[in-house]
Amino acid sequence: MADEAFRQPRLAELYDPLISGRGDLRAYLDLARELEARHVLDIGCGTGTFALLLADRGITVTGLDPAQASIDVATTKPGSARVRWIRGDTSALPPLHVDLATMTANVAQHITDPAAWQATLRGAYEALRPGGHLVFETRDPAQRAWDTWNRATSHQVTELPDIGTVETWREVREVDGPLVRFHSHYVFATDGQALTSELTLRFRERHEVEEDLAAHGFRVDDVRDAPDRPGKEFVFIASRPENDSLRTQVD
Repeated sequence: MADEAFRQPRLAELYDPLISGRGDLRAYLDLARELEARHVLDIGCGTGTFALLLADRGITVTGLDPAQASIDVATTKPGSARVRWIRGDTSALPPLHVDLATMTANVAQHITDPAAWQATLRGAYEALRPGGHLVFETRDPAQRAWDTWNRATSHQVTELPDIGTVETWREVREVDGPLVRFHSHYVFATDGQALTSELTLRFRERHEVEEDLAAHGFRVDDVRDAPDRPGKEFVFIASRPENDSLRTQVD
């Protein structure tokens, strides 16, 4: 189940305008080039920004997301017809044979249920060709990112074209071990509507992720820093071994 911020149409439409630049995607584009990816599965594609950047570079892209509202935003963008959009989790995927699977923007942390996380890794593995790669990021729990998720440090008032002025802030509601539950608040000046989205993220330790990947047959090739957020993120680069013959090739 996608978080409400991505399922509610009015909030899904805010996602891109409130996040400027998307410098976080540069490292993923560089990795796609480094790994010579020609077909990419973008898990948790959201409103499609990364999928469309890949398609602009001539890469075949499958965009997967459980939130219909986010997919609806993606399909209105120029060039969206070049991407195959699928609503759902990895269980909704047809047979694929991709070079690269990605989870950008801390998508991995939104998959909080352990069974759903295991199913996601299993689905990504099955979608990759032997020798293909899975790349994703997750926040380092030691950095305690949630300490800054309060009104005093996150409050913003933003003027957005065609939307008007929107006031936003975050408030942590509960920290329960690796789970952090918080509310994102949105107030629209045009009509006074106030919306609240409750989100929960799972903060996984590096060794936990490495163990989960290994349990699903992946080889962990590297764990890098996020260039735009040094010291705050783990970027995992894992691969399906070349000699894996558990499935036949699907063209």
